[in-house]
Amino acid sequence: MPGNSQRRGAIRKGGKKGPTVGSGGQRRRGLEGRGPTPKAADRPNHKAHQGAAKGGDKRGSGGRPNGSRKAPASSEVVAGRNSVVEALRAWVPVTTMYVAGRIDSDDRVREAIKTATERGIPVLETPRGELDRITDGAVHQGLALQVPPYEYAHPRDLVDPEMPGIPLVVALDGITDPRNLGAIVRSVAAFGGHGVVVPTRRSAGMTASAWKTSAGAAARIPVAQAANLTRALEDFRKAGFFVIGLDMDGDVELPDLELASEPIVVVVGSEGKGLSRLVRETCDQIVSVPMSSAVESLNAGIATGVTLYEVARRRRG
Repeated sequence: MPGNSQRRGAIRKGGKKGPTVGSGGQRRRGLEGRGPTPKAADRPNHKAHQGAAKGGDKRGSGGRPNGSRKAPASSEVVAGRNSVVEALRAWVPVTTMYVAGRIDSDDRVREAIKTATERGIPVLETPRGELDRITDGAVHQGLALQVPPYEYAHPRDLVDPEMPGIPLVVALDGITDPRNLGAIVRSVAAFGGHGVVVPTRRSAGMTASAWKTSAGAAARIPVAQAANLTRALEDFRKAGFFVIGLDMDGDVELPDLELASEPIVVVVGSEGKGLSRLVRETCDQIVSVPMSSAVESLNAGIATGVTLYEVARRRRG
């Protein structure tokens, strides 16, 4: 971006500057040794094999999982009538709905089954003991959903010159509450942002709780995962973005944020620890939200919403 490197050097405070089988041979094989005896669990007629198969990944007609299939470890299971209904209302992605056999039906059960049927979600009648196992002993009240793993984007997917408007990305540093993540995704959608970046480790992920809190925005706003957040921020800077961090002890206050009209990444730290040292050193500016002295800090989701609103206001002006 023309002129960014000169301006960055003037603005940056204490940080680094951005760089530019056939059938033959059957008789012969019949004379050969059969090799070592297979393990009991690998012999179809052995009791051990039958026991293992009960807990395995069985498939019914059409390739859909049947009632004895346990949800994959990488999936998330939402259990309980209220939670299931809320997840379906929020359009949380669902691969399977489990319903206990002979369930006592109420309005929530009827709504869940009706919604799942209308959306083509497989509804499996499952023995209660199996449902206990699928939900890992949670209080499921006869209803559970299997949520597939979220498909994260790559941070570089958010650097797209064809995106409408001035690029605006939010990066999370140490945010571990998925509800905060969902609220931030919702704010990014509301104020014209283009995506969210989260670290691979020690960070909230796009769980069913985050999906629900986002109120559907998670279906429109990509969430990217970065193995190294600091390196991802450096890559954004090389692509012409300015990186600003939110902290109580900022270089400038939010109303004076002149970088709002530039492509920016807003980095939000945890409420307790704030920005990590390396992330802070990567920022071009540290920005604080002016508050009454009676309030110590803002919730991460609220602070992000306030900041994104101010950025959108200044850009419209």
